[in-house]
Amino acid sequence: MKKIILGIIILLVAGFIILQLVPYGRNHADPAVVAEPNWDSPQTRELASRACFDCHSNETVWPWYSNIAPVSWLVQHDVDEGRSRLNFSEWGTGRFDEPWEIGEAISRGQMPPSKYTAMHPYARLTQTEKQSLIDGFQATFRQ
Repeated sequence: MKKIILGIIILLVAGFIILQLVPYGRNHADPAVVAEPNWDSPQTRELASRACFDCHSNETVWPWYSNIAPVSWLVQHDVDEGRSRLNFSEWGTGRFDEPWEIGEAISRGQMPPSKYTAMHPYARLTQTEKQSLIDGFQATFRQ
């Protein structure tokens, strides 16, 4: 029985080490910031930075666990998908045509997602902060 348990542990450790050889998920060189929206206030930018920028900008802060597979794959996927849908660092490139959707996603509780805020408590916004961010986005995108 001890041999079986030891064999399983060795297999798991070997599998974990092999996973680290997969190159996806560890290239954390952020592209340059091309252009940001003309923010209505520093407060709106600060709230967006706290709650949105890690996935929706070229200013991602990569946590330590984003270097360890398979978690690195999930983080990279979320950042890639977030940037492709909305990137505050490439504003005006035509990749996002419906700014009003941002406020709806925040008010419905979809953004920031709970899987993100669980690991990033600073991104949890109070109801007042959420409403300030929504109002700030509306004012920013009306300009």
